[in-house]
Amino acid sequence: MFEFALPWVFALLPLPLLARRLLPRARPLSSALKVPFYAELSQRGSGGPGNLLNLLLLTLIWLLLVTAAAGPQWYGEPISQTTSARDLLVAVDISGSMETPDMLLDGRPAMRIEAVKDVVGDFVQRRKGDRLGLVLFGTRAYLQAPLTYDRETVGTLLREAQIGFAGQGTAIGDAIGLSVKRLMQRPAEHRVLILLTDGANTAGEVAPLKAAELAAQAGVTVYTVGVGADEMVQPGLLGSRFGARRINPSRDLDSKTLQAIADRTGGRYFRARNPQELAQIYDELDRLEPVEQEAASYRPLKSLFTWPLSLALLLSLLWAAVPLLANIRPAGSAAPRPAQRSGAL
Repeated sequence: MFEFALPWVFALLPLPLLARRLLPRARPLSSALKVPFYAELSQRGSGGPGNLLNLLLLTLIWLLLVTAAAGPQWYGEPISQTTSARDLLVAVDISGSMETPDMLLDGRPAMRIEAVKDVVGDFVQRRKGDRLGLVLFGTRAYLQAPLTYDRETVGTLLREAQIGFAGQGTAIGDAIGLSVKRLMQRPAEHRVLILLTDGANTAGEVAPLKAAELAAQAGVTVYTVGVGADEMVQPGLLGSRFGARRINPSRDLDSKTLQAIADRTGGRYFRARNPQELAQIYDELDRLEPVEQEAASYRPLKSLFTWPLSLALLLSLLWAAVPLLANIRPAGSAAPRPAQRSGAL
């Protein structure tokens, strides 16, 4: 749809005519710059064969300038857009124990953090319409990505997370407290925290259950995920089977506390012993926390003022250039020389 942003500007169309009638004529100065082609320029504003064409050209230029000032614009067809009011933070443990190679990823042994990056990265990409954020924690917790609709950036920052950047400890309570603080800065609609860890709280200033109480008061639902296999073969002497033994790499996982955190905030506790179970957990989270989308639409706006403005500039240049071109002598021509008198001296 075509329309003008400032249609009242067209009221200025009679302005040159009013200025000509109401303002006094300028008085000629006694000293002025001598222009060789001034006579030709002055003839364009007075009577003459080309006076009508000259007047029409100036009128067209003024009309184009006023049209550009009125702000012509074009509204496109409505474009539908879906939005969500859900704020979702993902807190990932990057303590030293996440290097434990007790996962199988694509048929090869992999560290826990590798499996987490693979599965959680896919989960982040599926949450279209949610505001997503990323918290990384070890001995300390810090916000790696604030709440944003930019899922690509959140996924990239998750893939770039390195073990030990936040220390070797596990500050579960601080991670929850920081996440609650960030979520409380958003409108109280639907606040969700997914916390993933493979150990127990060994660092930080806030106890996990105290942080869970604060989350419940703030209306934050916390889903906890415990990562790590129940059994792992530890190689023997020089990496051989001689002296190998089976161990429980998840003996430090505090499932009781993680369950209590989920219960106090209305969430759920999940146990992920391998990447397949971890993927199933995030599929279940998709069902528990569906993406609530609200229909919205907008109409793209394109400004068109440059077209009449450019045309007015072009016509103005042509109007000014015509007398200049008319006074340029062709190359090789010279002024006529006076005739010489003939006769005997």
